[in-house]
Amino acid sequence: MKQFFKLGLAACIVLIFSATSALAANSYPTLNKDNTLYINVKSGIIKIQLLPDVAPLHVERIKTLAKEGFYDGIIFHRVIDGFMAQTGDPTGTGRGGSEMDNVKAEFTTKYSFERGVIGMARSGHPDSANSQFFIMLDDGAFLDNNYTIWGHVVDGMNSVDALAKGEPPANPDQMLKVYSEE
Repeated sequence: MKQFFKLGLAACIVLIFSATSALAANSYPTLNKDNTLYINVKSGIIKIQLLPDVAPLHVERIKTLAKEGFYDGIIFHRVIDGFMAQTGDPTGTGRGGSEMDNVKAEFTTKYSFERGVIGMARSGHPDSANSQFFIMLDDGAFLDNNYTIWGHVVDGMNSVDALAKGEPPANPDQMLKVYSEE
């Protein structure tokens, strides 16, 4: 009986931990084609759900640049294993951006920087985001409320994981084509 009780108690602890972990995960709205973005890389297609309800200015910027073909051919200039993969700089240095004005920060407490979440890169000023963004390779809650979340990967994290690592990578991967179904 004691052994059964110990086993039952252990099972309850596991269930409680699992339920708590599930509650901590981000819960996203239903995916639709108007708010889906695709990034083709050499290892596959990264499918992204855009979050216009959270970051309308950033989503509009990403959609505009994608429609213009701005992102096509741009490299992942900073890929840190266990942290994130950064891209969106036409110079490939991490210092460039589009010719458009910067975007005002749209921080949220609705979502957290977990694996697959996409945030907008910026300089030291919160309202300095332009065209660069990063895809989280692991959880990074320390970024919460400091960077704008505008999407998350719904399919293709294996392609993100396959990106060449480095700051910068010796042979960086590039976004071959970035597009939406609109």
